[in-house]
Amino acid sequence: MALFDGNNIKLDVLKKWAYNYRWAEVPEGTIPLTAADPDYPVAPEIRKALRDYVDNGYFSYTPKMGYPEFMEAASRALWERKHEKISEDCILPIDSAARGMYIIAETFLKPGDEMIVFDPVDYLFKESCLAAGGVPVLFPAKLKDGYIDLSELENYITPKTKMIGLCNPHNPYGVLYRQEDLEHIMSLCEKYGLYIMNDEIWSDIVYPENQFLSILSLGEERTGRVMSVFGFSKSFGIAGLRAGMIYCTDKAVFDRLVDKSAVMTTAGGIASVSQIAGIACLKECYYWVDEFIGHLVKNRDYAVERINRMPVIRCHKPQATYLLYVDISGLGVPSSQFTDYLIEHAGLALVPGGDAFFGPGSEGGMRICFATSHEILEEGLNRLEKGLKMFLEENK
Repeated sequence: MALFDGNNIKLDVLKKWAYNYRWAEVPEGTIPLTAADPDYPVAPEIRKALRDYVDNGYFSYTPKMGYPEFMEAASRALWERKHEKISEDCILPIDSAARGMYIIAETFLKPGDEMIVFDPVDYLFKESCLAAGGVPVLFPAKLKDGYIDLSELENYITPKTKMIGLCNPHNPYGVLYRQEDLEHIMSLCEKYGLYIMNDEIWSDIVYPENQFLSILSLGEERTGRVMSVFGFSKSFGIAGLRAGMIYCTDKAVFDRLVDKSAVMTTAGGIASVSQIAGIACLKECYYWVDEFIGHLVKNRDYAVERINRMPVIRCHKPQATYLLYVDISGLGVPSSQFTDYLIEHAGLALVPGGDAFFGPGSEGGMRICFATSHEILEEGLNRLEKGLKMFLEENK
């Protein structure tokens, strides 16, 4: 049976264990195309690595900075997959990319410092800034010719600006940054002495007709103030293990991150089992990611075509991620009103735009995750079409 055959999805297990707006949290009979988490079980190599570790019978303390094998595997994978040259001694395993974002903000933002946060973007940029006492300054990230328009970005920089948040690939748009985009952002950071919080958690999920380009590709001599986070949840489906890492090119910057992370005490850090899973991902499971992308291409193309045949709503074809950002502004109601309607009347759960998830600039949109089987996706889109038709008839 192929890895991404629909029969491999275990709905009974998902309904018990898949939380965060997914199968275990929605009403019975509802299809959740919500949180960015695959419906498929993880690669067999991850399960074997965890079983072997558990069978040894020991769960001892780990090295404070993480297992050396983790950093070795991460350094090699970053180079081979993304051509990012990162020394092993500048990689810190941490309990999720989200936690990495908080550490970066807490390390380099003082109370009152401003951080430019794109709007829309994943809410963790804003939340990590606020947790550090910083002030999020929302930059309207509008699409122009299929890319985020950065022409007004400099106008949002003030004497209090200390950091720019960069989500590449972008969530929820699913777009990549071009060489000229990254050059523009870096030039502004150089001009004003800014740090960059660089979230690359989606950098493995890029479609064959596109190529991921990291801001780190601009060269080590320019990227010392870039701090990157990566997590294993989107590529490998191990969100519940909370495995991620922070990395950078400047050792002095890295040492400050380590100090703030509390890994040198036993208060911070990442669990041993999470590192074991992360090592297996990095060393043995990229074949799984590549096959997953092949499956996702078919789901993406099918979903885009279906949605764009529906009345009023529209979406563009994402270059990366397994997310669709759907424009529902033509309905003339708040995003959450329509997504609530779909749950109640069509048995379909989607993520609404709006301040809670992506920022106020996402109002009038909604997000669909298609990291599932073709059969589940098809039924979900059938329900969207049915629910949309009912909604339009009721609101003539």
